[in-house]
Amino acid sequence: MFEKILLAVDLNQSKGKRRTADAAIQLAQANGAELHVLTVLPDTGLPVVSMSLPKDHTDQIKTEAAQALAVWGKDVIPSDVNAVFHVGQGTIYDQIIKFSDALGIGAIVIGAHRPELKDYLVGPNSARVVRHATQSVFVIR
Repeated sequence: MFEKILLAVDLNQSKGKRRTADAAIQLAQANGAELHVLTVLPDTGLPVVSMSLPKDHTDQIKTEAAQALAVWGKDVIPSDVNAVFHVGQGTIYDQIIKFSDALGIGAIVIGAHRPELKDYLVGPNSARVVRHATQSVFVIR
């Protein structure tokens, strides 16, 4: 049913990350699918902020995130699952959708948390992915 699955992971989140990964792994195994694992780094913000950082700051942060993602993936993803790791930078929901479109993803697996008041006003990333993605989206609580 799905040849490529995207698992969106927040490396800084401890709760629910494993449960979301387990769901994506099961889906990949059941479909014989390739599992693309994505973590997204925030933008540096205002140009004034990025100008004050060293020139290689973004590359260094992406390299560190890629290494952390690979270590996490080695611990969590079984060897029978073909996993490919990606690091994006920008708005989380936007990067998830852009990577999914660019990679030809058939299904997105994303975690959700119990909504807080601010989520009702602004909207969590998972809700935005569900609303805007053209792919099937599995939201794991």
